[in-house]
Amino acid sequence: MAIRRIAEEQRLSGAVVGGGLVWLAGQVADDPSLDAEGQTADILAQIDALLAEAGTDKRALLSVTIVLADIRDAPAMNRAWDAWLDAAAKPARMTIEAALVDPRWKVEITGVAQAAS
Repeated sequence: MAIRRIAEEQRLSGAVVGGGLVWLAGQVADDPSLDAEGQTADILAQIDALLAEAGTDKRALLSVTIVLADIRDAPAMNRAWDAWLDAAAKPARMTIEAALVDPRWKVEITGVAQAAS
């Protein structure tokens, strides 16, 4: 079975394609000065790019986990999520609150998508 790594960095790959799935690493905003809505929109654009490089798109997302540094940012995060979401292809989703590595990050998103066949 072939495994393909996308957007490799020192410690991780932005995405890994294997076993018919695309596994996304936790994605954070490129601009941590943005508010939660802005960070979410930035992250979702990164996810679009990673999925495109893997040969698929957001409609193939099976599961998404969203981590908020402050759960009170959920409404702002949901505004960006709702604007991005394909209403005909909603993934399973979980949203939790947890401390993130960089205190400027408000949102981190990971997920699993079906790979292109």
